Amino acid sequence: MKIASALTVVALAASLAVVPASLAAQAGKVATVGERTITRAELEDHVRAKLIELENQRYETLREGLDEMIADELFKQEAKTRGTSVEELRKQEVTAKVTEPTDAEIQKVYDDNKAQLGSQTLEQVKPRIVEYLKQQRAEQGEAAFVADLKKKHKTTVALRPPVIDVATAGRPERGGGAKAPVTIIEFSDYQCPFCGRAEGTVDEVLKAYGEKVRIVYRDYPLPFHPQARPASEAANCAHAQGKFWPYHAKLFANQTALGEDKLKEYAKDVGLDETKFEQCLKDKPFKAAIDKDIADGGKVGVNGTPAFFINGRMLSGAQPFEKFKELIDEELSAKGVSPS
Repeated sequence: MKIASALTVVALAASLAVVPASLAAQAGKVATVGERTITRAELEDHVRAKLIELENQRYETLREGLDEMIADELFKQEAKTRGTSVEELRKQEVTAKVTEPTDAEIQKVYDDNKAQLGSQTLEQVKPRIVEYLKQQRAEQGEAAFVADLKKKHKTTVALRPPVIDVATAGRPERGGGAKAPVTIIEFSDYQCPFCGRAEGTVDEVLKAYGEKVRIVYRDYPLPFHPQARPASEAANCAHAQGKFWPYHAKLFANQTALGEDKLKEYAKDVGLDETKFEQCLKDKPFKAAIDKDIADGGKVGVNGTPAFFINGRMLSGAQPFEKFKELIDEELSAKGVSPS
């Protein structure tokens, strides 16, 4: 070894020797304000929700890119198998199978979007609607064809989504219980219209998967919904009498009528002991449990409702059944359980 090289190695070793101490200092302290020290742990806890959101966005971007690469490769392999080009294969299996939209379908799109179209007549926007519907059908057709190709050309995906540890906290649940391969933890608000819309999807999930899923409900009443917190307290009082889910359904079926008188009326409707229920409403014994739901939700990235965690995978907003199905099927398959 040359002298210069030896000196370089010694210098490098010396610099590496001080790195751990530097990193340790950074991990322990990120700022001082007067006598106050702000640690890295405090900082990460303070911005945890944003970090989780960024990590989810990063995964979605990676997954979207991976899906594009997989689809491209599948088309190439299938085209080679058939002795044709990718362009010709796409034309045969996707483009040629796109049907013309009916007048009724065109009319529906127009009616559903009248507010955004302003004074434009159906005839004026019809070509754009037709193009939109045909593009939609092409995308659906390609997705179905790619799904078939994945079975023919064995395809596996090792990229895993970020998983967040979310506790059930002993909150009300239904479905397959702790033994279910998929646990869905929902943070929701009884006055939130999007949450009301999502309830139908949750019911559809239960109907489709039965004992394979476990649904856990956690309260996340938003501060700008004044009747949401009292409704959460009322639902917990119903839970104390073993009638959480009937009362829960009653609240979501009557989201615009959640005043105290109505809460008491719903208690009577589902067969609760009215005296005990009214005392419970007055004493608010579940305040700490609801506060914990809100705090825990904030720590795992919930910043709006509804928010779902499917085996720790975050799904935010009133998503359609198909999105739930996609994640649930992936989780079931990962555990060796047939989705059907």
